[in-house]
Amino acid sequence: MTDTSPHSDLHTDLWPAPYASGAVDATVTVPGSKSVTNRGLVLAALAAEPGWLRRPLRSRDTLLMAEALRTLGVKIEETVNSSSSAAGGTGEAWRIIPAGLHGPATVDVGNAGTVMRFLPPVAALADGPVHFDGDARSHERPLHGVIDALRVLGARIDDDGRGALPMTVHGGGALDGGPVEIDASSSSQFVSALLLSAPRFNQGVEVRHVGAKLPSLPHIRMTVDMLRQVGAQVDEPETGGEPNVWRVSPSALLGRDLTVEPDLSNAQPFLAAALVTGGRVTVPDWPARTTQPGDALREIFTEMGGSCELTEAGLTFTGTGRIQGIDVDLSEVGELTPGIAAVAALADSPSTLRGVAHLRLHETDRLAALTKEINELGGDVTETEDGLLIRPRPLHGGVFHTYHDHRMATAGAIIGLAVEGVEIENVATTAKTLPDFPRMWTEMLGV
Repeated sequence: MTDTSPHSDLHTDLWPAPYASGAVDATVTVPGSKSVTNRGLVLAALAAEPGWLRRPLRSRDTLLMAEALRTLGVKIEETVNSSSSAAGGTGEAWRIIPAGLHGPATVDVGNAGTVMRFLPPVAALADGPVHFDGDARSHERPLHGVIDALRVLGARIDDDGRGALPMTVHGGGALDGGPVEIDASSSSQFVSALLLSAPRFNQGVEVRHVGAKLPSLPHIRMTVDMLRQVGAQVDEPETGGEPNVWRVSPSALLGRDLTVEPDLSNAQPFLAAALVTGGRVTVPDWPARTTQPGDALREIFTEMGGSCELTEAGLTFTGTGRIQGIDVDLSEVGELTPGIAAVAALADSPSTLRGVAHLRLHETDRLAALTKEINELGGDVTETEDGLLIRPRPLHGGVFHTYHDHRMATAGAIIGLAVEGVEIENVATTAKTLPDFPRMWTEMLGV
């Protein structure tokens, strides 16, 4: 795990988490989905014709992806239509104009899993070397699944045997593709990375997962759904295919006009606020059908004591003032774990969060970080082999460290609603996927 001492965070500014003196009653417009935005950028860059991405998320992760594609030769024009409203507050749109991918180039991945995993297959299609590097934590995050698979498929990669960054992909202008076995049990992004670029491989790809249970399956479903939207042919387990096997045929990709959904995982802290305060929060434009993992919040938070209604206006979530513990397998929706753990720490009965051992390899070791930070506020959290056991206890104020992890910061803010004196270290890390979170949070509370 990354050092979880307070001194591991270079940004020591403390943000007093607002305490909720009463029930929240607010409408919160959530910016676009990071997962959809970054997949949409990659697919548009690989298309045979220009395309549009409307209401994209502008955050650190998505701007890193856009800039990386620009360094490879893709043209991305940003426009704002002030007459249209959108999730995220503007009528912004990006026009993506594909071009011949080329090196030499250097890609800064920051600490974005989608950038460090989705772009090496793209770089293998470029003409020339592409060097990848990023934040210190990015060197610790697993990349072996993508590196090993690309080598099997015909790519040449220099990583000094680390299976991690930094590394250089020596693009040859094309990639053979074909069948490959990978262990994606540490990240479903290994599968998505190969599938996204596969239509451009000479033989397409057949990805066979051979490891333990695959986490975050909704994100692979999102990848498949978006591939089909741009004309790719995909055979997958969900539609009668062989279990743990995905096949993508070689083909040209269409340039599409894609509108990005609100990021439902980023809606989590706001829905949690309704649950914690016994209030009501409406998130506009919540889709009736989606592959986003955040849609599971409707069921999970309802089980923890709230209720929700989905209408044309969006999703309205209402709390009762009582929070119940939960026993839940979060293997498919692991990114929701920090927020659920924060709510569970305020519940009236114990909670068991299971199926999320892979979170030890995320932006930080989220299981260890949540355990340490909640316990230092007086909580009783125990790490298990694949999750957390949370026994609620009266909490007190204190510093909640984030370890450069956006979801740790929002988890601390949730606890701060019910516990006076909580201070979030480096709340600015939320800019990774949720720009301007402190303003959105205080406006929701009417502060």
